[in-house]
Amino acid sequence: MLNLERLRTLDALARHGSVSGAAEALHVTTSAVSQQMGKLEREVDQQLLAKNGRGIRLTDAGRLLAEHAARILSQVELAQSDLEAHRGQVVGELRLSAFPTAARGLFPAALAALRARHPALRVRSSELEPENGVAGVVRGDLDLAVVLDWYNKPMPVPDGLVKAPLLDDPAEVALPAGHRLAGREEVDLGEFAEDEWITWGEGEFCHEWLMFTLRSRGIEPIVGHRAAETHTQLNLVAAGLGVCIAPLLGRHPVPEGVVMVPLKQRVRRHVYVVWRADADRRPSIRAAVQELRGAAGAIA
Repeated sequence: MLNLERLRTLDALARHGSVSGAAEALHVTTSAVSQQMGKLEREVDQQLLAKNGRGIRLTDAGRLLAEHAARILSQVELAQSDLEAHRGQVVGELRLSAFPTAARGLFPAALAALRARHPALRVRSSELEPENGVAGVVRGDLDLAVVLDWYNKPMPVPDGLVKAPLLDDPAEVALPAGHRLAGREEVDLGEFAEDEWITWGEGEFCHEWLMFTLRSRGIEPIVGHRAAETHTQLNLVAAGLGVCIAPLLGRHPVPEGVVMVPLKQRVRRHVYVVWRADADRRPSIRAAVQELRGAAGAIA
């Protein structure tokens, strides 16, 4: 009989491509991963791993078994989901992530409500950028991820995931109080061609969106400063160091010396939650989605 935990280890190796990556995903040591794989190779009497420079790779037999392992683990997830649904109790462990402003704006209320209503449910949360959150759900490292895309730049969701909307998050331009446009009722992005922008980190989804949006308006952005957190960006604006796009979610309180001005373009982010389709019937998933929607409804 194939051991399920060893198949889970093989699946993690196939998904992450390294012993260290698999160990991190499984929350075990690298030696534990190696030991599990050694036992699995003895069970099947075939070599599943081969050295590849300083790392490892799956052999043909390893890839074949890893494909079966992914299907087996999906069926186990489905069976667990059905059993939880049959029992109807919100118990066990739930792992979820959110991008930083959603973690600030949604998690405190949603997770506190989950704890109050379902004390037998253990919740583990983390901050992750949207792409990393989606990847974590696909790999099985996470049960849920709160992610986003923009009105003009959708983020594809892989097959096998379920998607539910939480809120549309309006964004405005944050300006220093002394900025030439600070007194306007609304502004156009084209009016910021000469301004320095305070934006997110290189390669982050929101940064790429801003570059795409400004360039589509014929503006080559002048990026002065980068910061992952909205409140860091807003404090840089308050110091007169540039302008930034500030969505509503997670931005309060706005620092003194910052003026928020709506955009004519009505810029919005779409915030939603994703989870694996094979876990769709788990009461804990449904309870978490309900509380996230409740927290989002209080903001929208």
